[in-house]
Amino acid sequence: MARQNTTAIITPSYAADYDRCRLLADSIDAHVSNISDHYILVDDEDYKLFSNLKSAHRHIISEQDILPDWLKVVRGGFSSTAKKVWLSTKTLPMRGWHVQQLRRIAIAAHIPHDGLLYCDSDMFFVRPFDGNTLWRGQDLRLYRVPDGISQAQGEHIKWLKTSAQLLGLPVPELPHHDYINNLVSWRRETVLQMCAHIENTTGRDWVPALGRNRTFSECLIYGCYVDDYLKEKSGHWHADKGLCLTYWDGEALNQNSLRKFVDQMDAEQYAIGIQSFTNTDTELLRKLM
Repeated sequence: MARQNTTAIITPSYAADYDRCRLLADSIDAHVSNISDHYILVDDEDYKLFSNLKSAHRHIISEQDILPDWLKVVRGGFSSTAKKVWLSTKTLPMRGWHVQQLRRIAIAAHIPHDGLLYCDSDMFFVRPFDGNTLWRGQDLRLYRVPDGISQAQGEHIKWLKTSAQLLGLPVPELPHHDYINNLVSWRRETVLQMCAHIENTTGRDWVPALGRNRTFSECLIYGCYVDDYLKEKSGHWHADKGLCLTYWDGEALNQNSLRKFVDQMDAEQYAIGIQSFTNTDTELLRKLM
């Protein structure tokens, strides 16, 4: 009899999202089954704050434990939007959203689970979700929107070109599949293989290989590695519908507009994401959960 695959939830977060992340953690405890552990990945400075969320199966991981020590965070008023910058002689200066992507990749080398379900910290579950449904035998769900990237999406095209460069692949023709979502699953062993492939292609450790680029998307790098390099040997099955209904931008939701938004959920969606910069009241979201 085949061994049951194990799956962990991975959440990069930071201090400004603490209340949202606490809501996610509570929603996982309330609604999610057949998930082995929950790992929250944070900046060293935020570790003490997030340690309040630790439990038997919830672990707070400081970046100093998974990223190289030559990558240093410098704190100060660099701009109104960048209070921290990560500096090294091996990378371009990086902001928090760059380093969150590095953490998402790096954690694979430090935990034992077969599958990694990445959940952004400004989303939460509102329905029962069984982690085993991500697996079909030994194949794991991969979110993919066929031909989801077109000529009109300039930033996505930059990410796609960076992905191809890192993987030693020709720049794909457009339209191309899109893999970006706030609730996606990856195979841990495939992440490790992807890192080794990037190192073989670039001649550098994978962290500086990514960090030498101003724009990159970990979701596109992984998706291109799976579909454009591994192809039929990827160990994935594809799904073009996201598991999370997300409110990406707009004004803050109130009780009525939030209810109308949630009413749009379909049977394959188990969570909602309300981008934190919309300033929707967290306590209103908690009542919904």
